[in-house]
Amino acid sequence: SDEEQKCPEFTDLNIGNALSGTELRVQLLLYTRENHDCSEKLMEHNIAASEYLNTTKKIVFKLLLSSEDINLIIVDWNRGATTVNYIAAVENCRKVAEILTNYVDQMLVGGASLDSMHMIGVSLGAHVAGFVGQRYNGRLGRITGLDPAGPSFSRQPPELRLDHTDAQFVDVIHSDTDGNNFCLFFFFPEGLQYFKCDHQRSVFLFLASLKSKCDIITYPCDSYLDYKRGKCVDCDAFQPMSCPVLGYHADRWKRLLIPYSSPTKAYFDTSDKDPFCMYNYLLDITTWNKGIRRGFLKVKIIDYAGNTVESQMNRYV
Repeated sequence: SDEEQKCPEFTDLNIGNALSGTELRVQLLLYTRENHDCSEKLMEHNIAASEYLNTTKKIVFKLLLSSEDINLIIVDWNRGATTVNYIAAVENCRKVAEILTNYVDQMLVGGASLDSMHMIGVSLGAHVAGFVGQRYNGRLGRITGLDPAGPSFSRQPPELRLDHTDAQFVDVIHSDTDGNNFCLFFFFPEGLQYFKCDHQRSVFLFLASLKSKCDIITYPCDSYLDYKRGKCVDCDAFQPMSCPVLGYHADRWKRLLIPYSSPTKAYFDTSDKDPFCMYNYLLDITTWNKGIRRGFLKVKIIDYAGNTVESQMNRYV
């Protein structure tokens, strides 16, 4: 037939499907610029799929519109993840990982390289990526976990969750969790405990990093309190680059971060609107009076265009 074949689409389910439960079914959706000599991006979606479908599609388009030429493979396991029975969805993670491993094996036979593979997983999908990485003894190029699921995974041994040994470079953005040691490189926006957490925010932050409007600079630090007190602003260890940036391009710091024997935590602040990036200024103030008085300090910054921002000193100083 000369009729144009309809393109497969991400499985669209509803609350009724979640209540009744779904049998596991996995399909892989390939998006490419018709170039066979490039990276493979494997992205696993999250449970509560109806809420995340639009976000997943946005990530697809942002990756395709980025300057890098890639093969993007969306892993659709909506059937199997869409259920009110969270434990059932957790159990399906291992099954999905096995299916993906078989597919990766086929790609390797066809000439693909583990070094060039980057798996991006949201929530449960982050652990699916980790399980696949375990099958290859950490030889996958990179795994990015966007707010890995906590229940049934927190404080579990490494083989039962995403771990920093599952790939050559593992980076995680936490935005609604207790920050367990899932990864080689943690990213914590606003210190988590100091702002309203949002499970989906990690996805939006990652999306923002693809737009290249501005970089979200992160600062490796022992705690958010130390970060806010200006104790972690020295980026000399990363010269000639800045401190690591959040998101898609974080692997540019891979060579400098890998030597660390333990996972690195990095903190940053964001604005409330896309592209979320903010600039940090370190201000040293010397006072001469020895007496202690109540009060507060305000700082006004004026740029070349005459734009003015006034800010009261944060309470952690």
